[in-house]
Amino acid sequence: MAEFLARATMVVHFAALLYIGLGGFLAWRWPRAIFVHVFFAGWGVLINVVPGLACPFTQLEDYFRSKQGLGPLPGGFNEYYIYGHLIPRGLLPAFTVGALLVLIISYVGAYVLWRRRRTPVVTH
Repeated sequence: MAEFLARATMVVHFAALLYIGLGGFLAWRWPRAIFVHVFFAGWGVLINVVPGLACPFTQLEDYFRSKQGLGPLPGGFNEYYIYGHLIPRGLLPAFTVGALLVLIISYVGAYVLWRRRRTPVVTH
């Protein structure tokens, strides 16, 4: 059961990362979604910037790994699953810049669409 729960936590963690990266685009359709996304994006930034601040998903997966007699994820979630596997290490700086650009584009687009919805259409 612990193995299943560890894997389920990993899947939810990946889904959360996708939401952090792309969730701003949901606000294009559902403007109020931006508030939830800002929380998740801010949390994602804090986890990566503040030393010693642990991700609850990583802690949960480590807990389930310990129940299997395994140690914590070596280097953490990103180090174990993403860096060098999904994203080549040499491309990490470019990927980071790209991810920030995607986030900015999603927020700018959400703002533009929000403004259009709030501006009454004047017909003459």
